[in-house]
Amino acid sequence: MTSISVTVNGTVRQADVEGRTLLVSLLRETFGLTGTHVGCDTSQCGACVVHVDGRAIKSCTMLAAQADGSTVLTIEGLARDGALHPVQAAFHEHHGLQCGFCTPGMIMAAIDMIERHDAELDEATIRHELEGNICRCTGYHNIVRAIRAAADRMAGLRRAAE
Repeated sequence: MTSISVTVNGTVRQADVEGRTLLVSLLRETFGLTGTHVGCDTSQCGACVVHVDGRAIKSCTMLAAQADGSTVLTIEGLARDGALHPVQAAFHEHHGLQCGFCTPGMIMAAIDMIERHDAELDEATIRHELEGNICRCTGYHNIVRAIRAAADRMAGLRRAAE
C-alpha cells in the first residue's frame, strides 16, 4: 500500500492505495464521489473524465498513486453556492443529456475544451474534441449546442470580469 494525498474539489484527502488502484476507483470507492462514471473499462467512452491539475483526463487511465500531490476536480466540485457551473446550466437548458450516464464526463471534457479554445470553438471543433466521449442516447446535436452556448456564456463572463 502507498499513502497518497490528493486535493479533491478543494479538500485535501489522504488514502492508502494499492499500486494498481485507478484514480476512478479512488474517487468512487474510497472518496464516495460517484458522479465520475465507469463506462467501458477500456478508456474509450469518456464517462470517467475529471480534471487533474487543470487538465481533462480519463480517470480510468491514471493510477491513483500518480495523482499524489495533485489537484483533482470532479463533477461534484463544479457547482458553487447552489449555482450550476455555466456548462452544467447549458446542458440543462439545451437538453444536452438524456439518460445522464455520459453527462459528467461530457461536461468535464467540455469545460476543458472551452478553456483551451475560447472564442474559436465552432461546431466542427466541438465534434472533433468529443470523439473520445461516447453518448448512446442524444445523437450529440444538443450536446454540441450546449457546449457552444456555454462557451459564449463563459466568454461573456470573462469579458465582464476584465
